[in-house]
Amino acid sequence: MRILLWLLTLAALAVGLALAARYNDGYVLMVLPPWRVELSLNLLVLLELLGFLLLYLALRTVANTLALPQTVREYRARRHREQAERALAEAIRYSFEGRFGHALKSAVSAHDAGYAPGLSALVAARSAHALHEDEREAEWLARAARFDTESRNARLMTEAELFLDAHRYAEAQAALDLLAAGGQRHIAALRLALKSQRALGDWREVLRLVRLLEKTRALSALQAAPLKLRAHQENMRALALQAVPLASYWREIPASERRSPQLSFEAAKLLIAVGDCRGAQIIIEDALADEWDSGLVAAYAECSGGDILGRIAHAEAWLKAHPRDAELLLALGRLCRQQELWGKAQSYLEASLSLASTRPAHIELAQLFDRLERPAEADRHYRLAAGI
Repeated sequence: MRILLWLLTLAALAVGLALAARYNDGYVLMVLPPWRVELSLNLLVLLELLGFLLLYLALRTVANTLALPQTVREYRARRHREQAERALAEAIRYSFEGRFGHALKSAVSAHDAGYAPGLSALVAARSAHALHEDEREAEWLARAARFDTESRNARLMTEAELFLDAHRYAEAQAALDLLAAGGQRHIAALRLALKSQRALGDWREVLRLVRLLEKTRALSALQAAPLKLRAHQENMRALALQAVPLASYWREIPASERRSPQLSFEAAKLLIAVGDCRGAQIIIEDALADEWDSGLVAAYAECSGGDILGRIAHAEAWLKAHPRDAELLLALGRLCRQQELWGKAQSYLEASLSLASTRPAHIELAQLFDRLERPAEADRHYRLAAGI
């Protein structure tokens, strides 16, 4: 439709010009002695238009001829760039496909062509790492470092990831520290830092990173809980045989994180090892008030000092709610034996054995009979313990 309109317009214009020329009787007289030329005005206008057109075409031809070398150079550069772009795209695609040999070859082509040299060097380094070519990996990481203005953060993240995969944890952490110094604290970097710090054994930093990732919802509460538990356990073990720092660390743990029976058990065992029976007793009682755990009850009688009578009273109060808990009965038997309440100790230990025949209960009862100078019964329980 548009072409038809243009044709109609041109036809109308031609008709108009023809009519105008028909009624134009003017002429032009040109004199150059001894010659003179007389032309109609219509012919002169036509000659001028034709001359202008020929002059324009001649000048355009000259200009295009003079610009031809530059045009050829631009064409070649454009074609070279397109080939380099295609090589980098293929390198990335091959990398995702797991065809690392092809990815390395294409990345090298893109880098040699000068297209995104930092990025292409990183793709080459990742491919060399996947092929276990350590020397080529180091070479391409070094080349990527020359283009830090283009891809510094990408290089540091790549180095951290590759070093972690190769178990070079100190070097990975150094790269992550440089990244953090530049203000980069995004989730991917924090995840890598968590993995690095766990391997290096910096559990206080692990605890900080886990809380930060949980706060940013990069870790769910369910995922963070075992990591925080392990970090607290390792931090407390590092303070073993130091009663005051150990008790201070326990108080610093948020109440929401202290509710784990495993953590309470670990803290109680460490405090018992340094002779702080009172501190261990408080931890166990607080933990059992929140959640009953038979394994934690077993540690309640391990400390031979402290307020034994108070612990017996607490344990007997728990017994009303848990009368068939073999571990609780065993703990009561141990406490009563420590306090030299021989009859109660024997009855609690025998009640524990009636519910579950365990090696510790047989040994406790055997030691009790030794103390009461009843060797035959003691020997019988020693044999039963050895047979379990």
